[in-house]
Amino acid sequence: MDQTLQRLLDAERKAEAIVRQADEERDRIIQGALQEAHAEEERFEARIPELHRSFIEKAEQRANQTNNELKKRYDEHHVQLRNLAEKHENDALEAAFQLLTDPEIDG
Repeated sequence: MDQTLQRLLDAERKAEAIVRQADEERDRIIQGALQEAHAEEERFEARIPELHRSFIEKAEQRANQTNNELKKRYDEHHVQLRNLAEKHENDALEAAFQLLTDPEIDG
């Protein structure tokens, strides 16, 4: 019986040692994960200015592209209006001259 009791005590000590080692390993893993997460957070925070700058640059590029497209459309519209004005200039001048010289024409 003493031998059985001794084996049980030895097994319990071994089990306690295994549990203690597992607890220590778990704590090391948790600490390592916390340190890694903290390092990742610091790297991300260090990149915030770069990310912000990149966002601003892209927004400026899009704004410039939109501005250039609007300017191009405005210029095209301006040319169309100028062409129409030139096309109808003689007709308008003749009609105005007719109105001024012919008293019988009612506007």
